[in-house]
Amino acid sequence: MIDKTFLHKVRNQIIGINTKVPLINGKRIKYINFDNAASTPSFKRVAYKVKEFLYWYSNVHRGTGFKSQISTKIYDEVHDLVANFFGVDTKNNTIIFVKNTTEAINKLSNSLNLSSKDIIITTPMEHHSNLLPWRDKSKVIYINLDQDGRLDLEDLEEKLKEYKDQIKLVAISGASNVTGYINPIHKIAKLVHNYDSKILVDAAQLAPHRPIDVKDDTSSEHIDYLVFSAHKLYAPFGTGVLIAPKSTFAGNKPDYTGGGTVKAVTLDDVIWADLPDKEEAGTPNIVGALALGESIQLLNELEWEKIIQNEDYLNNYTLKQLRKIDEVILYGTMKSDTTTNQVGVIPFNIKGIENTLVASILANEFGIGVRNGCFCAHPYIHHLFGLSNDEIARVKDDIAKGIYTHKYGLIRISFGCYNTLAEVDRLIYAVKDIIARKKAGIDLTTNYEFDSKKAEYKPKNNINYSKYFKL
Repeated sequence: MIDKTFLHKVRNQIIGINTKVPLINGKRIKYINFDNAASTPSFKRVAYKVKEFLYWYSNVHRGTGFKSQISTKIYDEVHDLVANFFGVDTKNNTIIFVKNTTEAINKLSNSLNLSSKDIIITTPMEHHSNLLPWRDKSKVIYINLDQDGRLDLEDLEEKLKEYKDQIKLVAISGASNVTGYINPIHKIAKLVHNYDSKILVDAAQLAPHRPIDVKDDTSSEHIDYLVFSAHKLYAPFGTGVLIAPKSTFAGNKPDYTGGGTVKAVTLDDVIWADLPDKEEAGTPNIVGALALGESIQLLNELEWEKIIQNEDYLNNYTLKQLRKIDEVILYGTMKSDTTTNQVGVIPFNIKGIENTLVASILANEFGIGVRNGCFCAHPYIHHLFGLSNDEIARVKDDIAKGIYTHKYGLIRISFGCYNTLAEVDRLIYAVKDIIARKKAGIDLTTNYEFDSKKAEYKPKNNINYSKYFKL
């Protein structure tokens, strides 16, 4: 069951939870955010702390002014907070702040001194950010997926055996941003270490939903590299994190050079700074770091057990309701009544109705925010749809020509720690209403027009967004 007292406590911390949005019928309704996998809203406490900090804000490091000293202290302390949150041994590892998870993975790919002879093992279930940075620097090999879209760990071990001496890294997601599947990261880490390789975990989706312990460096289950983003962790102020062994950067020139990365510079030479400064070029996002630190402190005060309990109940309730609707298509293990090991992410479609149209109707007629499309995970979507190589090639060619009639995609519900059963009930009502109108022969596109450039349906009576917020 949902712990209502706990949920009330959490909801009181969410900014904008009672914000009303306009519908195409002219009415306004409380917004429901089921797009948390893209970004979560901010905790109130985070926003209050940011506002409080702005009175003391200054640039960090080397400033002797009082405000600079405060800002430096706070910025450095957040590095320590992150280390404690994930159980990082800072003697051998470093915490590097960047813009987001994508930049963190790119930074790592630029720092491993990869060559075309090196092999990166990754998976077809990855976000593009854990696919593309490796392709132009090394040979990439993919772990097989089963029919339901889960990792085949036996195949991983076979590949570890086959390519043992060439493997530079195994890069996997902690939880899929499409299906929500949780990968057994510590089991995989142990397997990878048995073959003298290292593991990177993209924790962008996992970190907001489950506690993560990278474990001591001496543990066979140690996570060598971990990346995540604050904007998915209730601190949407633009900070990403790379947790990595210090040895990764030893002797390397930083991938970005300039202010803050050095100890000394002459016209002919340079002495690079110590970590993490060496890898945090220029003035950092000090406010973003503060926001992340405050979010972590609040999450530490909340009980993970209750967060997980509420989320699992919400997940199972939603899946149960969706399975009752014949026209709803579910994917992977979510099609059956079997409980799946996943975070709060549920993809679905409605038979005979384009995902972009459903998403637009949910937003503009019911005030429900979801995400649709391929979620920066095109290969994984191809797998879930069971597309042949010829079908994939046709989709790719059509998109290259600006033709989107064969573009495959899903509708994604993604939960935050604050979502409720009542919100799910409104979603289920909306899905049933859409299906009922389709069955009755009503043209669902009457109030919408297709934007061929963005491949999405938009209301014909364009909403004046500036009326609600503008610069």
